[in-house]
Amino acid sequence: MTARVRPTGAVRDLALSLPTGQLPAYIYDLDALREHAAAVRAALPERVELYYAAKANPEPRILAALAPFVDGYEVASGGELAHVAGAVPGRPVAFGGPGKTPAEITAALAAGVRRFHVESEHELRTLAWLAAGAGVRAGVLLRFNLAVRTGALTAGGLAMGGRPTPFGIDPLRADAAVAALTDGSCPQVELLGVHAHLASGLAAPELLAVAGSVVGWAAALAARHRVALREVNVGGGMHVDYADPAARFDWAAYGAGLARLTAAHPGLLLRVEPGRALTAYCGWYATDVLDVKRSHGEEFAVVRGGTHHLRTPAAKGHDQPCAVLPVADWPHPWPRPAGGAGPVTLAGQLCTPKDVLARRVPAPGLRAGDRVVFALAGAYAWNISHHDFLMHPRPTAHFSGGSGAAPAPPAAAGGNVTEGVRA
Repeated sequence: MTARVRPTGAVRDLALSLPTGQLPAYIYDLDALREHAAAVRAALPERVELYYAAKANPEPRILAALAPFVDGYEVASGGELAHVAGAVPGRPVAFGGPGKTPAEITAALAAGVRRFHVESEHELRTLAWLAAGAGVRAGVLLRFNLAVRTGALTAGGLAMGGRPTPFGIDPLRADAAVAALTDGSCPQVELLGVHAHLASGLAAPELLAVAGSVVGWAAALAARHRVALREVNVGGGMHVDYADPAARFDWAAYGAGLARLTAAHPGLLLRVEPGRALTAYCGWYATDVLDVKRSHGEEFAVVRGGTHHLRTPAAKGHDQPCAVLPVADWPHPWPRPAGGAGPVTLAGQLCTPKDVLARRVPAPGLRAGDRVVFALAGAYAWNISHHDFLMHPRPTAHFSGGSGAAPAPPAAAGGNVTEGVRA
């Protein structure tokens, strides 16, 4: 059964106050985001840097709200690079992701990016060639596809390494990749360390075990080549529980474990790159119920919008936690469609049975015209959705807890529309 949640007063008030013409809407609680990011930052020890993976949610106000708490941003395309540089100018950026084009690498070098997560030997040579042509030096972390015990994955987790994937360099090529950086053939490229994002959806003990394994493997590699190991990036992958939104990743235990790891490796800088685990909790998808009907013994509510706006439940195969906000007004002269005492499935407007946001929601008496807010919509939601399928209007975006009343700046590709205005 779908988890029920309780929105903050600010989110509830905003969701109820929006005119119907501005629904569906994304509502971001920036105060909640800052409070959570500050707690994460405080849990991490010295010599552990915190980068935000911008792919999780590239909203300009999200990026700006995180700025006081993060050491930099990880981008995975030329588009993300330009977008982040515009939203938080002058902040450190690491360029990751497979399939970087020469044009993207050239643009990154021109923009002053000096930290690249290199995914292949060909990419390494391309970067060295382009850096030499630009007359600059670039630092690299070699990303390796190391083994991970998939049995350690939390339910709903995703293995990114330890099996055939397009991500990273095969460990069998590790010595050759390091040798290319130490034999003098690539003088414009400097080895900074190792990157390994091996899995997503891990609890703190499992993620610490993975981090320890990665650091141990990287230290052995550096020792074989008699080079200093300055940085190890262990990626993100912190578990977000959509079935139990109150159960959050144990950042305190994770930070304590990373402190022990850095103490065992003096001089080593660790870096973590959470995305979803930073921003998921601050976002809400607000909409209204268009109709309530019974079909073959089960009740369904059709809401405005759907998985073309909030792709996460369809992508991850879960039910999005939600809350119903009753609305008294009913503008029509005919009886108001309403559900019974049992659970109801919340579906969207798309012409596919896969357009389901939440199943078996305990919402007795749900009526057409009531509003529903879906929680944990602050990451991998709008920006991964198939926006134009059936060409429904796009959602609006609104912010609670901002520093002023000015509307949000227009977002680049992947971001939401301007506050209160449809695209």
